[in-house]
Amino acid sequence: MKRYLTVGYGAAGYLLFLAAFLYLVAFLGNFWAPRTVDRGPASPTGWAVSIDAALLAVFGLQHSVMARPGFKSWWTRLVPPAVERSTYVVCSSVALVLLYWQWRPAPTVVWDVQVPAARLLLWAAFWLGWAICLAATFMINHFDLFGLRQVYLAWRAEPYTDIEFHVRLLYRLVRHPLMLGFVVAFWAVPTMTAGHLLFSLAMTGYIVIATQFEERDLLAALGDQYRDYRLRVPMLVPRPRRSRTARAG
Repeated sequence: MKRYLTVGYGAAGYLLFLAAFLYLVAFLGNFWAPRTVDRGPASPTGWAVSIDAALLAVFGLQHSVMARPGFKSWWTRLVPPAVERSTYVVCSSVALVLLYWQWRPAPTVVWDVQVPAARLLLWAAFWLGWAICLAATFMINHFDLFGLRQVYLAWRAEPYTDIEFHVRLLYRLVRHPLMLGFVVAFWAVPTMTAGHLLFSLAMTGYIVIATQFEERDLLAALGDQYRDYRLRVPMLVPRPRRSRTARAG
């Protein structure tokens, strides 16, 4: 019975993540969703900014604190290790749902690109950012990242083993392509409002700070292997590769 509950919980957590992720695309793109970054209950600008900043802070704190090894060590005394990652996914998704539900638009327009070709280019970059996010998860281990591998191993009564460190595809260009994809998607919109700008600034700042903590954890876990990787590959912004002739010179 316990195995069924573990797998069911992991699967439910994954489905909740999928729903939250898809809604995030609609939320920032102002698509079909009833509440988006620019569509929702009207509030005075100061009140809207205060509420939105608090919602972003809740997500950032939850997402960072629960990801730290020290917290995980304490947390797994309370929850089974097999569902620790799924619980993290559930909590992150709930934090996003809270943000969608309580977000207050700040509709002042910061920029509004009217040139059709430029608008098309920005929408293409918007979708490219989300595609990079999704693709990057499969270049490490999508199912481990979202807790499914952990509950599957528990189902088979097999011990959990860490994923081996490999540098694949986008990870040869930047160390955090998943975060790069998010940054592109947050900013590549033809119409930017004050509310969307607040979201993009806060989340980009969070990404820059959070990756520093993640880098520290990766160095502690992988040592010289990751230290060498850091020397060879930039963190978030790809850099042009030098030609063999230039390297030889």
